[in-house]
Amino acid sequence: MLCAHSKAHVDCVSRVLKNATHLPQLPVSELILDSWRRSMEQHHLDPGSLQGPRILSQNLLQECRERSELFLRIASEEVARLHGRVRDADYCVLLTDAQGRTIDYRVESAIRNDCRKAGLYLGTCWSEGEEGTCGVAAVLTARAAITVHKRDHFRAAFIGLTCSAAPVFDPRGELLGVLDVSAVRSPDDRRSQHLIRQLVVQSAQEIEQAFFMSSVQGYWVLRAHNSPGYVDSHPDYLFAWDDDGQLRALNPAARHWLRQRFEQTPEHIAQVFDQQLLHAARDGSLCLLRGQRDGQLVHGRLSPPRRIKPRSTRLLPTPCELDPRLEESLRLAIRVKDRNLPILIQGETGCGKEVFARQLHQASRRRERPFIAVNCAAIPENLIESELFGYVAGAFTGASSKGMQGLLEQADGGTLFLDEIGDMPLALQTRLLRVLAEGEVAPLGASRSKAIDIQVICASHRGLEALVSAGEFREDLYFRLNGARFQLPALRERSDRLALINRILAEESAACGVSMRLGAAALECLLGYRWPGNVRELRHVLRYACAVCESDLIVLGDLPEPLHGHRPDDPPCADTEECCASPERQALIDALVRHRWKPTAAAKALGISRATLYRRVHQHAIDMPGRGQG
Repeated sequence: MLCAHSKAHVDCVSRVLKNATHLPQLPVSELILDSWRRSMEQHHLDPGSLQGPRILSQNLLQECRERSELFLRIASEEVARLHGRVRDADYCVLLTDAQGRTIDYRVESAIRNDCRKAGLYLGTCWSEGEEGTCGVAAVLTARAAITVHKRDHFRAAFIGLTCSAAPVFDPRGELLGVLDVSAVRSPDDRRSQHLIRQLVVQSAQEIEQAFFMSSVQGYWVLRAHNSPGYVDSHPDYLFAWDDDGQLRALNPAARHWLRQRFEQTPEHIAQVFDQQLLHAARDGSLCLLRGQRDGQLVHGRLSPPRRIKPRSTRLLPTPCELDPRLEESLRLAIRVKDRNLPILIQGETGCGKEVFARQLHQASRRRERPFIAVNCAAIPENLIESELFGYVAGAFTGASSKGMQGLLEQADGGTLFLDEIGDMPLALQTRLLRVLAEGEVAPLGASRSKAIDIQVICASHRGLEALVSAGEFREDLYFRLNGARFQLPALRERSDRLALINRILAEESAACGVSMRLGAAALECLLGYRWPGNVRELRHVLRYACAVCESDLIVLGDLPEPLHGHRPDDPPCADTEECCASPERQALIDALVRHRWKPTAAAKALGISRATLYRRVHQHAIDMPGRGQG
């Protein structure tokens, strides 16, 4: 039975939706009203529901955060700064990805429990299809800043909240995510939220600018504003182009500014500004630029490309350091990459299947075209069809007036990576099979199909043959996807663990600004651990160790407890650096590490025979990875 305030909200929503055209004054804006209609008629949600939002499992949350790693890293400082401005008024700050999943969250400990009970928490999902009208969902739909205040929310569970949110776009105009500031308690007057909304918009723009500047370091960059005093500190317009003058990136304000003056976004910077003035601005001084179309003047400063090598994000070592099985799989996959064969990658969760797929894409002739990754297990079943296939304007009630391009079309000319393909619903498997067979995709509501050219790479940690036998996966689709199949080994089975540990440690310690190294006991423990979470778990462990380590030497105590805690089923592992302080043992480990655990080279460096080396390794209980190699 509904409580009083829930019943009152249901009555209000029903009355407004039923009599909207006859009411002299609506209690909500047209945008909110349209969202209410979709929530009721398209998504079939219950406005009286008091259930909180869906919360991602820890594994899915980790995957979402990893996919948004660059976005998270760049946004983190501004998210913290924004929280510092609003926390005294009991607001929390959420950052979501482009699907409305909360991937970062800041809240004061005093109100943490209240916020969590209200659904304001890390890993919560705020798409309109799942939660109805709310701040994040409204931004995902309208692509503009908005405040959804108290009873603007569709579901009764959230009518006590006030949420001000703004979109964050990448340099291509694609949505990176949503920045949201919410409070469990606030004044009833929505005007009390005007300042909060302005702060959110300002912070979203700061994140956009930081992401833009991080993404365009190899291009010419123009910062511009109508007032010269704001060019360097708060530029309105950001443009980036290559050495040939081809426009490569625009911030949202520059994109809007150009679309007001051109029917479509220009491709060359010479179409936008006077070329002579741009050439004169190459000295980096503040300049006055004239627009080509209407002669409008703007102040700007031009920065040359920064020719630096980007920080590596690969999880695989270079080929010469790879585990032989992984190296052979990569070698064969590269040979078939351009032969129009679908590729199936299988392996445990976290073993690097997406990284493997990205390396194939970068080695293929499609490298300049998009790489679109889709996790079939992370998208709700009621949304995955529109995400994959897109829809045309008017395809269903509440559909965007411009329609939406699906991920299949976005991958045209490039690579589509379908992760966890075994979790795709059977009905969509049929549609995907037709796309692969015919090379055409039909958006929802479209009368005609569109030809597409995509390289399909699928991955699964589940045995697809078993799913086929159980009737959970189409046999014809399985054979269509299984053109070339590669099994990636688990981390515990790989002989290149040392090289991988060193590479990831170098990346994580570089992010901390300190060159860190592993103590002997810590390294031995990492090499002996079974790694159920594979490479993903290894990266998290080393990131944690870099964060808590108080010097440049990571000791055993800096590793998470599950790795060095005593458990009956674990092999014995010393729990302090002092236990490994034997000078001879330390000399053995130093030589082995220095020579990549190759016994012949280490024995030669120590001036002993290989047999003596093995005897002393056994005496000191040193666990050698890949014993027997070289």
